[in-house]
Formats: sequence, structure tokens, C-alpha cells
Amino acid sequence: MASADATQDPLLLLRQSIASGTPCVPTNTADATSSESVDLSLATARYLQFTTPNHVALPLTTPTRWISASKPVDLRSIYYAYLKKDIPPRDYVVAAQALSEELKAAGGAGEVQTLDYVGQLDLVAWLEGASDESEHIKPLASDAASASASAQVASGAIGGIAPVTSGSAGRQNKTLDPRLAEIYNGERRMGDRNSVLRGIKPTDFSHVRKLAHPFNARKAAQAAAAANAAKAPTTLPHNPKAPVRRPDPIVLLSPSASSLLRLSNIKSFLEGGTYIPPESSSFTSSSSADFLQITRVLPTIDQQPMRFIIADSAEKLKPEHWSRVVAVFTTGQVWQFKSYKWQNPPELFRHTLGVYLGWRGDHLPDTVKGWGRGVLCTQVEKYAAGASAASRWRDREVVESIWKAIEDGMRNKGWTRASGPSVM
Repeated sequence: MASADATQDPLLLLRQSIASGTPCVPTNTADATSSESVDLSLATARYLQFTTPNHVALPLTTPTRWISASKPVDLRSIYYAYLKKDIPPRDYVVAAQALSEELKAAGGAGEVQTLDYVGQLDLVAWLEGASDESEHIKPLASDAASASASAQVASGAIGGIAPVTSGSAGRQNKTLDPRLAEIYNGERRMGDRNSVLRGIKPTDFSHVRKLAHPFNARKAAQAAAAANAAKAPTTLPHNPKAPVRRPDPIVLLSPSASSLLRLSNIKSFLEGGTYIPPESSSFTSSSSADFLQITRVLPTIDQQPMRFIIADSAEKLKPEHWSRVVAVFTTGQVWQFKSYKWQNPPELFRHTLGVYLGWRGDHLPDTVKGWGRGVLCTQVEKYAAGASAASRWRDREVVESIWKAIEDGMRNKGWTRASGPSVM
């Protein structure tokens, strides 16, 4: 049976509704029995109605277990962040501010809390089931209590099997040595599976094995990673408190209109190995977003595909995000670095890899030459409209050289299968 706090937890209810494909309905009353009580506007609605797995209505001001800026985020803000998952982050922030103004005009309490785009990405992944854990989610109170009780039982502090006393029927007429009595008092009564579980009815626990399999597999993987780390040379970690989940590496692009690589064609280049101009009509992906995701296997770090976040602006990066920046694509224009943590190019490329991509046969800009060995300079064949895809076979060679440089830089910074960088 599910615990009371689990059945009333806003995050779990929202996740279960998304998994079942059942929409949540904003309402004016806790019991939406008539169409007049249904209100699809989050500015005037007071409750969010769930129908899966049970019929539950929770106030939109209910604080959730999602922690942002050291405080819980309310249900209205969580639901609104999920609804706006497909729009650019700047449009999401503007829309959230407009909704807060509508709340004030309607006399509602509170305001809509906005999440940074990395936090919104983690929230959407957890709600849609792509991730089973997040560093932003506080554990349920029942889970914490169960873990504490289990630890006490395992240590023998509470529960367990009662000790055997020395006054058994077979010894009533015998004088017992005090030292032997002390030993008998320390004994524990043996029992079978049913008596240990405090029951007389045989119970089938085969389903528990299926539930425990993912946890056992994760524990084995962590043990293997710890064994590999013990064999590696000891280094002083940058952050002694390891994160719960390995963060996603970040790659920054130049926002310049003269850049050969932009958000509209970076995915086809780094994942597909073929260069397509940003303005090409054959490219169908949307270029209105501020960031996108790509995956790549880096064999010396992780045999599973790693997720990379590609962005063309550093304005929304927090100070702690800069340790995750593994590459910066540049056109040689210094104004690109005005919003960066390190605005001096030579200093920037001492901390992360720089990548310059130009046309084959063109001269390398003098500014890029002066930035030192921290910048990888590559060139691709000039694009000819109407040329076949087979003519771009040399693009794959350029892409592989870029990924090799990124992989070497990440490995040198301490990226592993289970953790992020250990040095800046």
C-alpha cells in the first residue's frame, strides 16, 4: 500500500499523470463536478485536478519537493515550467512574469517561480521518466523514515530477534554458571524465513526481486567505478562532495552571423558528420531555441552515450556551470566573450578547449593565431549548392578531430562515467 505522503505528493502525481497520458485540469474548486468550476487559466485557478492514479485535487500554491535557490517551488510554477518545455527559455521567463502579473491583478497569492534552463531540463526529464533521480528533489518523509528504521533494525538497535534467556525448561533444575548465563543471554533464537518476517503465512516475495534489480545493478556499477578510481592516480578533487548525478557537459557556440556553425546546423555536423550551411532550406530543425541537446559516445570516459548541451549564449550560465564547459566555438571576434567568466581569450582557452572552423584554403585570422595552442583550428570544404552528400566525405574527418580534442580535454579534467570534472 502506498504511504499517505506518496499519494498526496504533487511531483509523483504529476509524473504519474504524464506517464498515463491523462491531462491535469486547473479548477476553481476542490471538487470539479460542474463545467463552471473548471478553469484552464493558471492565473485564476486555485486547484490542479489529478485523475491518475486517484481522483485528487491539490491547491496550486502547494509547495513541492523540488528545491530551487534553497527553497521549495510551488505546484503552479512546476506545472507551468512543464507546459512551457517546448518554447525558448527567454520566452518562458517572459511568459512566467506575465502570469505573475495576472495573479496579482486577480488577487491571487504568490508568484510564478522560474527555473534556469538547466533546472527546467532536469525537471522535464524526471517528469517524463527519462531520469529516475535529480539533485533538486528532496526525498519523501516516509522514504527517509523507512531508511532510518531499516538502518536501526540492521544494526540491532531495535526490532530483530529477541534474545534467549537462561531460564529455559531444560535448565530450571540446574545451577547455572554466571559466566555461562551471560553467554546464553547473548544468544539469538534461530528461525526460518517466516518466523524472521514475523508471520506464519507463507508469502511470495518474488516481485521484490524485480523491484530491487535496478538498485542492485546501480550498486554494482558504482562499486566497479570505485574500484577503477582506486587504481587511478590520486588527485585532489575540486569538489569533495560528489554530485548525485553526473552533470551534462556544455558546448558554447559563437552568436555571430558569420559563424559557420550555429544552433540550426550544429547537430547535423557533430552528430551526422556532414556540414550544411545554417541558412540551408534542407535543414528542417527549428533554430529559434537558445540551446539543444546532442549525444556522443566518448570511449575513454563512458561506453554509454553522453548528453551534451549546446548553447549560443553564456548569459544564463551560473558561476558553477563554467566547470562543465568543455568547448567554445569561435570566429575570432573578441566581443563574443563579453559575458563569459573569463573575458581574456588566452585565459579562457587555458580553462577550456577553443575550436575555430573556417573554409579550406582561407587564411587563419591573426587574432586566433595569437591565442595559442588552446584553440583547435580546423577547416572544411566550401559548400557547393546541389553537390551530392558523398562529396562531403572529408567533413567526418574534421568532426572526429574535434570530438577527440573534446574527449582528451574532458579526460584531463577528471570526467568519469559517474562524475563530472575534478579540476577547473
